[in-house]
Amino acid sequence: MGKVLIIGAGGVATVAAHKVAQHPEVFDEIMIASRTKAKCDAIVKAIGNPSIQTAQVDADNVEELVELLNGYKPDMVMNLALPYQDLTIMEACLQTGCNYLDTANYEPKDVAHFEYSWQWAYKKRFEEAGLTAILGCGFDPGVSGVYTAYAAKHYFDEIHYLDIVDCNAGNHHKAFATNFNPEINIREITQNGRYYENGQWVETKPMEIHKDLTYPNIGPRDSYLLFHEELESLVKNFPTIKRARFWMTFGQEYLTHLRVIQNIGMARIDEVDYNGVKIVPLQFLKAVLPNPQDLGENYEGETSIGCRIRGVKDGKELTYYVYNNCSHHAAYLETGMQGVSYTTGVPAMIGAMMFLKGIWKKPGVWNVEEFDPDPFMEELNKDGLPWHEVFNGDLEL
Repeated sequence: MGKVLIIGAGGVATVAAHKVAQHPEVFDEIMIASRTKAKCDAIVKAIGNPSIQTAQVDADNVEELVELLNGYKPDMVMNLALPYQDLTIMEACLQTGCNYLDTANYEPKDVAHFEYSWQWAYKKRFEEAGLTAILGCGFDPGVSGVYTAYAAKHYFDEIHYLDIVDCNAGNHHKAFATNFNPEINIREITQNGRYYENGQWVETKPMEIHKDLTYPNIGPRDSYLLFHEELESLVKNFPTIKRARFWMTFGQEYLTHLRVIQNIGMARIDEVDYNGVKIVPLQFLKAVLPNPQDLGENYEGETSIGCRIRGVKDGKELTYYVYNNCSHHAAYLETGMQGVSYTTGVPAMIGAMMFLKGIWKKPGVWNVEEFDPDPFMEELNKDGLPWHEVFNGDLEL
């Protein structure tokens, strides 16, 4: 039993709050806090559990966070806010003796750059404080790391090739919309691609490499090579990996809109002066695009996310594909949110559960693949993200 504080009130936080509330045997006290308290109150109303507390907090402000944490004294803080706020929340956790979990690595506001170095730098401080920090506990990163650890534990002597594949075959019936925070989403996919091969990182132009991949129950979809943060930790924690890549699907209509957004300067993340007011074009664009939280009601289709792995066992080559397909409509019926929020919010809850049960609990800063994957994998099947395995199939990669 433990107290948990959820920071954030977007789609992922909404799903995580629903799932946390479904497990009173683990989470006996819950608080949701964000910059806008009314959003937290709306989540509580949707869940229908008036015992859940809410609070207002500016997650960019360490002093405000410290005051909140000292007042509530949670066992774990679930950071489901923005990646910009990872370091302020980690700092507040250290100052108040709280354990920490997030779903995405820190990135600075002024440059679209993703790496774990900023958060890994906190490792010694968390160790000395006797506190646990769990990084990247969504789906990708998150489940993708757990899948890899599970494969390494049970099926491979050495993993040589890892491809993480992420397909959203859903239709939200909007001309253009992003499935999570538009600012974070567009920053992620407009940067250069990067993959790991033979001990070094290979950089590509944005969307330069792509190919059709076949997804279970969906069929072939054009898939694009991107850099994703879990590649950085996975090649460190599984040093036998010779090549690691990340692929994500995009439709042509989406890519056309994206090119226009970039060409007219609306993807810029630097400030411009508009009639004496400083605005960031991408932040303005976010304000006028559909809210990802509002996409669920009419969302059809499903996501398919998994790991395609090649390596050796007992001297013989083996291929292994482990994946989950998630229905947008089923996610909406349960939580009011679409499948992309669901696939991130559920693993965040499971990670917090693993900690509170004492299974994923060791002082320091850790990526999910550094813990025992088995109890997490078992819980995925119970909590709405069942997984499937294919042995010695064609990985297409």
